[in-house]
Amino acid sequence: MNVRSAPNPEFLRRAITLATENVLSAKGGPFGAVIVRDGRIVGEGANSVTATYDPTAHAEVNAIREACRALGNYALAGCELYTSCEPCPMCLAASYWARLDAIYYGSSAADAALAGFDDAFLYAEFCKHQQFRALPARQMLADEARASFDAWMASPIKIPY
Repeated sequence: MNVRSAPNPEFLRRAITLATENVLSAKGGPFGAVIVRDGRIVGEGANSVTATYDPTAHAEVNAIREACRALGNYALAGCELYTSCEPCPMCLAASYWARLDAIYYGSSAADAALAGFDDAFLYAEFCKHQQFRALPARQMLADEARASFDAWMASPIKIPY
């Protein structure tokens, strides 16, 4: 059984401060996040989408990247995410891939939508069958592409994740 400590509002306050400072300094959107392990911050980030011309540079992703570098691991089991706003679908998926233990957030997705950051469309798209999504996707070269998976499965030096 996984035993977690009680959420610490001070870590969420730090994420909110990062979000607000990011807006006031004109560095990016109103989002901040921190990753916590054993009661200390091991990674933090603010939204830098427009500053870096990177649509994946959300606060949560930036914090996850920093925490992984700091801990020397791609998996963040034993860590918690504190974020100024409910994660978008990409950040939620990244949180699962990072194997975080918990997510604590301040503003809701509805709050973000009121400010012009509405990701309801994405949640709806993901529920649709691929052929009905707004972004067309078509499989090609399946047999050739499978070679990389064959190489992975046969590799004696792979690092499973």
